[in-house]
Parts: sequence; C-alpha cells; structure tokens
Amino acid sequence: MDISSKTDDRIPVTVVSGFLGSGKTTLLNRLLNHAPRSAVIINEFGATPIDQTLLRQHNVPLSVLSGGCLCCQVRGALTPLLKNLRMAWEAQADKTFDRILIETSGVASPEPVLDTLLRERWLAARYRLHNMVTTVSATSGADALSRFPEALAQIAWADTLVITQTDLAEPWQIENLVAQLNRLAPTATLLQAIQGDVEPNQLLACPTAGRYRLTAAAIPAHDISSITLQLDFRLAWDDLKKVLEKLTTQYPQQLIRLKGVVYTPDDGEPLSVQGAMGTLYPPVRLPARASDDGRGRLVFITAGAIKDLAENIMAELRQY
Repeated sequence: MDISSKTDDRIPVTVVSGFLGSGKTTLLNRLLNHAPRSAVIINEFGATPIDQTLLRQHNVPLSVLSGGCLCCQVRGALTPLLKNLRMAWEAQADKTFDRILIETSGVASPEPVLDTLLRERWLAARYRLHNMVTTVSATSGADALSRFPEALAQIAWADTLVITQTDLAEPWQIENLVAQLNRLAPTATLLQAIQGDVEPNQLLACPTAGRYRLTAAAIPAHDISSITLQLDFRLAWDDLKKVLEKLTTQYPQQLIRLKGVVYTPDDGEPLSVQGAMGTLYPPVRLPARASDDGRGRLVFITAGAIKDLAENIMAELRQY
C-alpha cells in the first residue's frame, strides 16, 4: 500500500485570537463571506454572549462557549464540542462544512486551544491545525502588549498577525507597532487590514514559516472581570453615547472593553455598540431578524472589579 497516497480527511481548523476590541469578529465575518462552508466556535468572556449576534447574516453551524475563556474554566468543554462536531460531520452524507473557525476570548492565551488540537490523540487524528491568526489593534495594541501578558501570548503563538483599525491610527503608531511585532514574532506573516478588509486567501493559506514558540514562563492568571446589563427599555444613541463616553473617561485604564446590542426608539433594527481601551467606536445597524426580543444587552469587561459599576451605569441610563 502506498501510504503517501492516503487521503487526509482531517478537518482544517483556523484559530482567530487577539486582545479585547482588536477586531476578531469583524475579521471572522470577512472570512465567512469568503468561506461560507465553515463551522464556527466562539468563546466569549462573560456570562452573556454577544459576538454571535454580529454573525447573523451567516447561516453556518455555530457553537458558543461563554462564562469564561478557553484558557481556564471553559477549556474542558472544547474537546467534547469538537468530538460532537466531527461525529456529526461523519454522519452527514452531504457535508455541511469544510473547515472550523475558532474565535477565542480576547483575554485567552491560545496555547490551551492549540494544545487540545495537537495533543488530544482522537482530535489530532481528525483535525488539522491550519493557521493561528492573531488580530492586533493599530490604536490600542501597543498599550495592551505593555499591560497584559495574555496579549503577548497571543502574539507569540501566531502564524499570521493582522494589524486592524489602521484607518483610525496615526502612521507613527502603525510603524512602531510593526517594529514591535517583528521583534516579538519574527517568523509570523504580518498583514494590515482596514475594517476587516484583508485578503481571505492569505488567512486561510497554510503558513510557510515554523510556528514561533513561547520561551518565557507560563502566563499568569488574569485579573479581569465582566458584568452584563440587560436593558428592557429603548434608548436614543446620543443619550447612550454620553453615558458610555463618561465611563471611558472615568475609567480609562480599568474599562478595557465594552460591547453590546441595543435598541433605539427611532429604528426597529438593533444597534451594535463597540468600545475598547478608552475608545468608543461608531455604532453599526444590524439587520433585524425574527428572533430579536427587543431587549438590549451591554457587556463591560474591566481590569479588576469596579465597585458598584452596574448600579451606577443603570442609574445613569435611567435618567434619559
């Protein structure tokens, strides 16, 4: 028997990592436009998942792991999920997906995900790690790298680095970040994207360079908290913007990420709200769907706990 002629039926897996607010979901949307026959696993830090709402235009097999990150308490859920996906795939006469895309939590080190894929014998025989992609914000990436070891780990494990939000950054910020990334991950392929616009074939291609490995000690556990607010009332964007801008000014170092989907009085379509590392981004309207319940949800992720944050935010919002 010619072993070299044996067909490799392992399903390719692309892992998308990156620190909070660096544009992972935007990039994932771009990939799904190009490769719609993909199954997606999203891991979010926090009890209420938001990111899957931003993928509403894609009809793909979607699994969500929330309440923690894949580098800690949710890690044990990844193996059975991948096993179930593979067994369902094998039972299908007409395969519904050709690859799997895993979006990790913004505060997760990718190492446990890669370790699961490469060291779990059952999974390694049925899945092939295709590419490890890490997004880095041109505006806040340098700050994240200086403050959070998780961001450094995401860079160090990457096959492909994608600098995002370049349209919002100054040329010197991009130049300095490129130099820093070249020092931290010299073998990684470096790409730049504007609003997630990057050539998908470059992301889905197998990397030619060997994976750069961490040589430092293990990444320490993060001291990051999250709270989720549910809004049973509609709020004008201008009023919500005032509250969110006040928060980013009041807690510039502690409030490292905010995201959500809210409803406004003037439109039936939900509004996607995003912010990170002291910056509030312009909102984006999402297409309405039958399952929308009209309840807004906001997630705030902080470096350490902020006393009475939820109560103070709700008090501010109810003034309008």
